Amino acid sequence: MSALTEAGEGVVRSGKTAFVGGALPGETVRFRRIRRHRQHDDAMLLEVVEAVSARVTPRCAHFGTCGGCALQHLSAERQIEEKQTQLRTALERIARTTAQEWLPPLTGPQWSYRRRARLGARFVFKKGRVVVGFRERVSPYVAALERCEVLAAPVGSLIAPLARMLTQLSIRERVPQIEVAVADNATALVLRVLAAPSGADLEQLRAFEREHAVRLYLQPGDLRSVTRIKSESDAPQQPEPALRYALPEFGLELEFEPTDFVQINAEVNRALVVRAVELLELTPESRVLDLFCGLGNFTLACARRAASVTGVEAESYLVERARHNARLNGISNAQFATIDLAQPEALSGPWLPAGITHVLLDPPRVGARDVMRTIARLAPKRLLYISCHPGSLARDVGMLVHDHGFVLRATGVLDMFPHTTHVESLALLTPGNENCVT
Repeated sequence: MSALTEAGEGVVRSGKTAFVGGALPGETVRFRRIRRHRQHDDAMLLEVVEAVSARVTPRCAHFGTCGGCALQHLSAERQIEEKQTQLRTALERIARTTAQEWLPPLTGPQWSYRRRARLGARFVFKKGRVVVGFRERVSPYVAALERCEVLAAPVGSLIAPLARMLTQLSIRERVPQIEVAVADNATALVLRVLAAPSGADLEQLRAFEREHAVRLYLQPGDLRSVTRIKSESDAPQQPEPALRYALPEFGLELEFEPTDFVQINAEVNRALVVRAVELLELTPESRVLDLFCGLGNFTLACARRAASVTGVEAESYLVERARHNARLNGISNAQFATIDLAQPEALSGPWLPAGITHVLLDPPRVGARDVMRTIARLAPKRLLYISCHPGSLARDVGMLVHDHGFVLRATGVLDMFPHTTHVESLALLTPGNENCVT
């Protein structure tokens, strides 16, 4: 066994390459090929003949069936090493560059860390009940979980009670999905409903809310349709406090809606925001451009240290949330613009202030190729790229290094998703003529 695939499968290169789920690099295993492809075969692990010392016993009883985790059988230390290897390999092969410095990995809790998730729900006639969970690893079916070891409390222990409650509903066959959002002050569950719940259904939902101290929402259509379940009384209700999370190092509290994007791991996000501001080396004269800013996670922290910050986001509702969070925290030196950064010449127009000195960007998995040239023209003193995919990061870093003369000063990984194959990372670049090409 020589390596792991991006999906966490062991790679066997004896004869035709085989990908073996559950096998680890350095192990001797027995396996059976179950699906053939042109370049490789998929295989089933039959036996671990010689295990490596990094193999551990998975905590979750559903590991191997549930697709939510892929690496619970690998020690936490080795998981980080594998993710660092993926990032290093992507930079060397795609960007054709190396970093001057490797930063220590940012880590946090290994269990009960996941505050945002999308769970599947399905009524299974043969079982006579609803099952709730992530998709199975090798099929499109919903894994029948009893609990989840990575979902944040209290949701990790609510899987079975939630499934029992949904089974009692008249619309049990019409609830395909549940969005999870665990804030510092409340837990929200958004039920995607394809039919209106009956009065009896609403009573069941309210009882579940009371028993488990959660907030339940219904989503009959798009995101604009998300609403709290109605109370039993027609009397006006006191408004609930908004969902929120804190960045105490910057004296910030950010509010969000249950379907908004927030970073999955609260503790790692706090550490990441601190490291981002430190790496940017902001001063009271700094003028920051924050691209893909969302609801202001990095923007407002930078505003505490800089002269001004401009946040850019394609989704108008997130921009409104960011403006609200700025007002909530008494921040007046942050402005926001709704701009589709995938469009040509996106970073132009009167909204873009002159004299940008620092750029931070946190794009989706596809990266930010479309704005690399414009960012280079801004010639920031420091550019910090936060990434959720090593391949797109390496591609964009390669453009900055080889086409625009930037230098990759530092890079490193952050364990935002323990026990999964997701590799989150950051890269710090500065303009310069130094040659880091391998």
